[in-house]
Amino acid sequence: MKTTKPPQGALSRRTLLAGTAAATSFLVIRPHGADAAGWPEKPITIVIMYAAGGGTDVVMRVIAQEMAKSKGWKIEPLNKPGAVGGIATNYVLQQPADGYTLLGAANFNKFVRVMGHTTSEVWTDWTIMQGGSSLASWSVAGGSPIKSLDDMVKYAKANPGKLTISTSGTGGIWHEVGMLIADKLGIEVQFIPYKGGQPATLAGLQGETMIAGGGVHEHIELIRVGKLRNVFHCGSSDIKLKDGKVLTSIGTLVPSTKPLLPAGGTYNLMLRRTVPAAVQKQITEAFTSAINSDAFKKVAESKFFEIEILTGEAADKKAARLEAQTAELFNKYQKQVGAKVKSAKELGLPEPKDFDKWWPPKDYKPVGV
Repeated sequence: MKTTKPPQGALSRRTLLAGTAAATSFLVIRPHGADAAGWPEKPITIVIMYAAGGGTDVVMRVIAQEMAKSKGWKIEPLNKPGAVGGIATNYVLQQPADGYTLLGAANFNKFVRVMGHTTSEVWTDWTIMQGGSSLASWSVAGGSPIKSLDDMVKYAKANPGKLTISTSGTGGIWHEVGMLIADKLGIEVQFIPYKGGQPATLAGLQGETMIAGGGVHEHIELIRVGKLRNVFHCGSSDIKLKDGKVLTSIGTLVPSTKPLLPAGGTYNLMLRRTVPAAVQKQITEAFTSAINSDAFKKVAESKFFEIEILTGEAADKKAARLEAQTAELFNKYQKQVGAKVKSAKELGLPEPKDFDKWWPPKDYKPVGV
């Protein structure tokens, strides 16, 4: 995977990340010794916003393990799923801002305020650290008459609303990326929700839907054996497998989509912005060490996660931009989302086309200011 120069506020380099679920929910690493401030004096809790066994849970448990290992800390993962992350978000907001309760998040928490589950503004109330992102994927069964993106678009335009695509749930990340791509392609599709990425993948494989929506990491093994054929993925560049097979990026096929890439689920550790600066520094160091650890990278390659560590203003800006995009998209396709959503104006956000003129907002203060 190529290395790119990180933007302002980014740390380190692109690495690779994925994880496997921890065997225990309580991670204990023998301490190397107390730091100058004597923090931490008790275990740290990472509150994971999705259920045990899911992608965010798996990644956050690996992050917790590697953070504990790098610093000699004790870390307790705790799952609090519900309201697309709103339950975990509000729980952490109710805890003291002392760094002992962190939020194991996904997608920069961009759904929570748009869906009305919290009023917490991410770049004002939180310090955010991005580890990386999974890559959205559209694939078809091996015997499908759809052989290419052109075939898919031609069918969709000739049969509006007849092209069916599975998702991991209405309003979730694969649904959102699907709506975004369909919008860019100018096609009308029918999204069929399933309870998770694996059932959505099987739906496409078994012909319940014409397209299997999901992530590259959910499709890859079936692609390798020829049971699924990848139409495109949402990584920054094409992916060449060891057998020579190439998975083509939507950016290669439709260059106008490149500014949206990589598109998929992002993995974020978040803490209250009012946590003392010295504590924030230690947590950031531990997070960076976890993402860059050899063990982390080794597990990651098979998942094709695209990793970039973002902190500071770079992370804040991305959080605001993604929320503005989600607000516009969910309002445009509110009938598909199936719930009342907040407008960009209600959230104090610009339209995505005006974002670069708007950022930073007048009341914005970088971390530590």
